[in-house]
Amino acid sequence: MKLPDIAQLGEAERDENGRLYLKRFRELFDPLQVDISAVEALAALRLAGRSLHLLQERWGAAHGLSEGRMGVLFRLFRCGDMPLGELADDLVMTPRNVTGLVDHLERDGLVSRVPDPEDRRSVRARLTEAGRARIDAIWKEGLERQFTLVEGLSKDELAQLRHLSLTLVENARKELGK
Repeated sequence: MKLPDIAQLGEAERDENGRLYLKRFRELFDPLQVDISAVEALAALRLAGRSLHLLQERWGAAHGLSEGRMGVLFRLFRCGDMPLGELADDLVMTPRNVTGLVDHLERDGLVSRVPDPEDRRSVRARLTEAGRARIDAIWKEGLERQFTLVEGLSKDELAQLRHLSLTLVENARKELGK
C-alpha cells in the first residue's frame, strides 16, 4: 500500500496567507484563467481522504484486519450485538459489504451470528471472546494514531475541519438526491 506521492502532484508551497497548496496543480489550470479554488480544495480533500484510508488499511493489516473488519469489530465492541442492517447503516456500507465482512470475521472466530430475539427474520452480529480480546488490544492505539495525524491543529481548527467536511457531505447528499 503506497501513499500518494505528493511530489508527483508538485511541491507543496505556501500562499500569501501561509496556507499550503500544490504548485503543479495550480500550474495545470493557469492557462484556463478561471477560479479553481473549489476544484483545488476538493482535490486536496480527495488526496487527504485517500491518504487516511491507506494509513488505516496499513495499520489494520499490521493487526491482520482490513479497515472494514476493524470498523465492524469496533462498532460491536462499543455498541454490543447489532442487526446486520443497522451495522451497515452505522458504518455507511451496503448490507452486502457488511455481510461479507461478517462472513470473514466469523471464519476467523472473531464474530458470530445470533438470532435476533425481537425479529425472527433478522440476524445479529456478536463479538466472540476472541473478537473482544482482539479489538480491546488495539483500539487505544488506533485513537493515538489519529491524534498523531492532527498534531499541530487547534481544537478550533479541528471543529472547523469537521464542520467543513460535514457541509460537503450534506451538499453531496443533496446532489445525489437529484
